[in-house]
Amino acid sequence: MSNICALCSTELTSIDTLLGENKLSDGGNLCNKCLDKVSSIHQELLYNLNTFSIRDIKNLVETGKIQPETVEQPEENKIESMVVFASNEMPRDLYKRRLKEIKYQLEQVGANLSMFAKGEIKELPHILAVDEVILAATDAQFIKTVDAGMLLVTPKRIVSVSKAMFAPVKVNEYLNENINEVSFVSNSISPVIKLHTEDRVVEFECFCDRLDGERFYNFISKIYNQNKTLKQTPETKEVASNLIFEQLEKLGKLRENGILTEQEFAEQKKKLLDQIS
Repeated sequence: MSNICALCSTELTSIDTLLGENKLSDGGNLCNKCLDKVSSIHQELLYNLNTFSIRDIKNLVETGKIQPETVEQPEENKIESMVVFASNEMPRDLYKRRLKEIKYQLEQVGANLSMFAKGEIKELPHILAVDEVILAATDAQFIKTVDAGMLLVTPKRIVSVSKAMFAPVKVNEYLNENINEVSFVSNSISPVIKLHTEDRVVEFECFCDRLDGERFYNFISKIYNQNKTLKQTPETKEVASNLIFEQLEKLGKLRENGILTEQEFAEQKKKLLDQIS
């Protein structure tokens, strides 16, 4: 690697390289001082630094604006996504109310999301239906890509949300009826959650908090892996029923705190009870 900072041209010290290279997309490196400087302008650079060139960084310092280079992914890693609405397409008062509800739900389920998930959270009012309740959430990214973001579980689907700086938000949904099972690959640093559908296996790396990734998997495995054998034994049906009742209890708390109306609560309750009828 180069031992010169690409921005200030000073020699990199052992402190600059202690935690690894601050590498740019064109192979250059930044010293910690310059990294602190540019990340104070745009904090997400700490997360996606390797998608920017030195030209981008200099433009950011001079103008306060930056356009990241597109990183071309290998064909097998490309993920089909849909782009959702821009934030200004929802009435501001409705958006603010829905965002407040979503943040409360994330808090209630104990979501341990990194500071870099702020952009994804701000897009959730456009992604989730007004009566769609978050049951679990964790930081996760498509494996072998730079599509970092989060995974959410709602009563009807799993949703992946990712948003790079200055880029449109990308959303992928996996409906309950299309998920055959889920599996987990342990790793001391970044374990992997796999969603098995009819035609593919989608892999997500839990890059932020290993224990939180395991907690998230334990939650979804009770839903999707028990559903697979639900009709085979009374024991598995009882486990699945217990999980539904846990979800009903969470819905009740949301109603008590004014997050859900009586009508919204009744609709979600019916959907959950239909799963064990």
